[in-house]
Amino acid sequence: MIEVRRTTSASAEAVWKILADGWTYPAWVVGASRMRRVGAEWPAVGAELHHSLGVWPLLIDDVTRVLAARQERELRLRGKGWPAGEVEIHLLLRPEENGGCGIVMREDVIAGPAKLIIKPVRVVMMKRRNTEALQRLAYLAEGSAR
Repeated sequence: MIEVRRTTSASAEAVWKILADGWTYPAWVVGASRMRRVGAEWPAVGAELHHSLGVWPLLIDDVTRVLAARQERELRLRGKGWPAGEVEIHLLLRPEENGGCGIVMREDVIAGPAKLIIKPVRVVMMKRRNTEALQRLAYLAEGSAR
């Protein structure tokens, strides 16, 4: 898995609040452009987000499903964006003594044509994308904590 980390002044509770609101997904996930539907039980295991990736008119409809969830601690997802393929995403929240939290995001392609992209190239692409995603997530959480 390709890993990025960020520390935020927002609490794990504030970060989880953003993660638990499926409608905010395109606000922090780089490349997600719109939400089509959020499962009523999101972010429980098995719940799904139906969203689109890309820029109109070149949109790919995607479904992201929860594989594991521990409130304010962990969210593991599987995204399907065919024809590109499928990814697994693992988000970990680590509360810090100062009231903020560390966020760890791990992701990699697990199926489909995107898996043919050689690992060093995937690492560069995903690290940049996910660094931006964690920055957006932290900003949203910090703003909502005010």
